[in-house]
Amino acid sequence: MVSFVCDHCGKCCTSLGAYIRIERQLSDQDYYCKNTLTGEVFPVHVGPEFADAIDEEFTSGQREAAGPPKGCIFMRKNPEGPGTVCAIYPTLPQICREFRCYHMIIFDSRGEIAGRMVGRADIQTTDPVLARIWNDEVRLLPCPATPASDPAWVERVRGILVVRGYRGEPVG
Repeated sequence: MVSFVCDHCGKCCTSLGAYIRIERQLSDQDYYCKNTLTGEVFPVHVGPEFADAIDEEFTSGQREAAGPPKGCIFMRKNPEGPGTVCAIYPTLPQICREFRCYHMIIFDSRGEIAGRMVGRADIQTTDPVLARIWNDEVRLLPCPATPASDPAWVERVRGILVVRGYRGEPVG
């Protein structure tokens, strides 16, 4: 199993973030939030470098005036480089901690990354051979509702890949 490595693309915060709502502000850096999917209420602490911007956006109501949220209020442009960062990263809610935008990394025979399994059981790859294997063989497997969490399905996929010279490593 390989470790998930975030590349700060912001896709998780854009999709999941619409379900995170601030319920109440406790201080300039502390809020109670709610996951509108599960009803979970949780405290968060905003990093000091983002506190003023979040406070202003929340108290002014500018997000509500703009219509439905396009992402999480805590998603911010990375001040140190490309991509995004989370203003509440040390106090992430459960839904965010468990999210993985890819579930398997696929390596070629040289040990280089050839693709990633994303979503329910889709592939991201520029390798035409891997794409053909995935589309012609993996997609034919009966797919459980959450394939990445079904060990038997994962092992069948890994078996298909290994006989074709690839190695699939689940992401944990």
